[in-house]
Amino acid sequence: MKKTLFFPLIIIWMILSACGPRPPSCPVGIGTPYYLEIPPDALPTPTPGSGPIMMEIGRKTVLVDKVAEGPLCNDTWRGTVYVTCDAQVYAWEAEPTFLKRCDLNIEPGAIVYVEYHHNNAYYEGCSSCHVEGENNP
Repeated sequence: MKKTLFFPLIIIWMILSACGPRPPSCPVGIGTPYYLEIPPDALPTPTPGSGPIMMEIGRKTVLVDKVAEGPLCNDTWRGTVYVTCDAQVYAWEAEPTFLKRCDLNIEPGAIVYVEYHHNNAYYEGCSSCHVEGENNP
């Protein structure tokens, strides 16, 4: 009797735990300071990438045009961009609109992989979530 009850409970627990949100893949407190505290116009100009490089992202090798780390402001992204866990953003209140104060242009057709989001690829840029937000059109 115990075995017949135990097995279905384990299955239900596994299903429920798999449906929850995954925690960020970047360790907290590692690398550069996470939040920027100086105004965007005082940030240094990002250094240009050294050219396309092959990177292992997830389980595949991807040709990346730019690796973004440090402050994410005052830049233009094109092609394929990989945002590392060492990216720096502005703090936010209710919604993660940390790019609202930045001058970050993401050209149409750019693919942005974000390490913090488990290396997911974003094909529509970042502005719909991190500039405008649901309540900040």
